[in-house]
Amino acid sequence: MDKPVVAIEVVYALADKQKLLRLTVPAGTTVRDAALGSGMEAFFPGLDLANAPLGIFGKAVAKPDERVLEDGERVEIYRPLIADPKEVRKQRAARAAKSKSDDAETEMKE
Repeated sequence: MDKPVVAIEVVYALADKQKLLRLTVPAGTTVRDAALGSGMEAFFPGLDLANAPLGIFGKAVAKPDERVLEDGERVEIYRPLIADPKEVRKQRAARAAKSKSDDAETEMKE
């Protein structure tokens, strides 16, 4: 008797290169197992699939070692963040506030 399987996709992208792999995996395969078994590191040397953050259709999976995949799902391998998004927003807001205060000072002098 054949074991049940699910059809999934595993994707990874850099700024200049991306790869989508369509796979059939045994039912019960976890998100992490699918990433590890995808062979994606052959296309992206240095990719650390054992520790990479993972998601499904744009939503991070908190426990990829436990989350079992369903038919048709797309596993996404995320790159590490270069900068903390909260810190970037804080810096942007500070620059905007300084620009506003500089504009107000210029108007008062005129």
